[in-house]
Amino acid sequence: MTKRSKFLIGAAMTVALAGVGVSQHVFTSSAEAQASVPGTTMVPKFSVEPLWPKPLPNHWRIGATIGVGVDKQDNIWIIHRPGSLEAKESYLTRKEADCCTAAPDVLAFNQAGNLIHSWGRDAGKVGTAGHDWPTSNHGITIDPEGNVWLGANSAAQPGEAPGTAAQFAAAQKAAARRAAAVAAPASGASAGGEGGGEVGKYHDSFMLKFTPDGKYLGEIGTANGSKGSLDTNNVRGVAAIRFLPDGTLVAADGYGNHRVSEWNPKTMKNVRIWGAYGKPPSDAPIPHYNVNSPQFGNPVHCAEPSVDGILYVCDRTNNRIQTFKFDGTYLNQYNLEVNTKGDGAPWEIAFSKDPKQTYMYVSDGSNEKVHVYDRASVKELYSFGGGGRTPGLFYAMHSIIVDSKGNLYTTETYRGQRVQKFNYQGLVPLSSLIAAKVVGGSIINP
Repeated sequence: MTKRSKFLIGAAMTVALAGVGVSQHVFTSSAEAQASVPGTTMVPKFSVEPLWPKPLPNHWRIGATIGVGVDKQDNIWIIHRPGSLEAKESYLTRKEADCCTAAPDVLAFNQAGNLIHSWGRDAGKVGTAGHDWPTSNHGITIDPEGNVWLGANSAAQPGEAPGTAAQFAAAQKAAARRAAAVAAPASGASAGGEGGGEVGKYHDSFMLKFTPDGKYLGEIGTANGSKGSLDTNNVRGVAAIRFLPDGTLVAADGYGNHRVSEWNPKTMKNVRIWGAYGKPPSDAPIPHYNVNSPQFGNPVHCAEPSVDGILYVCDRTNNRIQTFKFDGTYLNQYNLEVNTKGDGAPWEIAFSKDPKQTYMYVSDGSNEKVHVYDRASVKELYSFGGGGRTPGLFYAMHSIIVDSKGNLYTTETYRGQRVQKFNYQGLVPLSSLIAAKVVGGSIINP
């Protein structure tokens, strides 16, 4: 990145948003934030726990890990994609070797890292009649009553069982079709680029509710049911699910839609929907990487409520976070890492556990770091992580959550395939972290 681009990203400025007459801001860089705060700036410090969680039983292996949640007992829940394992990672499934096979879709660990729950597509269907299951799992959260909610984000229909010879044969055929499409794309067809925004039938048009042991409880929407961003009966590629203080479910909705949607989790009925700037959403094609876009792009990847009644929404490939009241009233926009291409910068958000939620943590899976902000001033204090495979570094860092003790948990998708725990070690002077450069396995300001 050039000095010029770093300056643009780090500069504290307010600009008029073209065409809509509102304000937007660029997150202040960590160096500028440190210089602007008199005296000693205190910041949270983290250190990765390299052997958490403990090894899984049964030669289980985790695939692309695309969701993390925490319950009231501080148990950590993750969801992954069993079908994302390669053939050589799943020999046991086909009885070709002793190792390995995909773990069930949903796994839960206690604070010690012991596995306490494990279930998935097959277990979820036991004793039920005809409920849907995602083609592509995406997102997990635990509601105030302890129930487990799952999102999903694929237009495609479910395929063969993970790890089977039939799965990999089908994958080879699909790859050949994609190669042919790239070589001779149809008129108006895309030969590549970011996912999301698919038109027509969309399988993962629902959210699922289960007990902690995997008993099916209910569903919002139905498979292939979505009629687009104005549909109030279905969702379309939900990336994340959260709950407001009054119990309302709020969804980052998401990969197929360009909106936030709110639902009554008891009646499963829609409460409200909105798009960027609190306006009605549209299904018009949205180019990526435009902080001035009048609509959310794909994916709308997080919708995180704060204790002071603000909902923070990640518009991932537009490299911005918009804030709203819980009723959808637009408040503000914050741009970050504005030169980021690929999968975009703001993936998910979590807050510190002090009463004021002083610190905001933003997972950035393209730049491979966690941004640490002072939430009130929206100034970046520092970042940590860096690209790599060792504990404390990241590859496609996806989801982020904080337990009651302030510990951070992250997941990694694509070939990252893991969950990491970062133990909270209290507040320390910012200058000491920057001077150390590497803390607890992570690079400071990578």
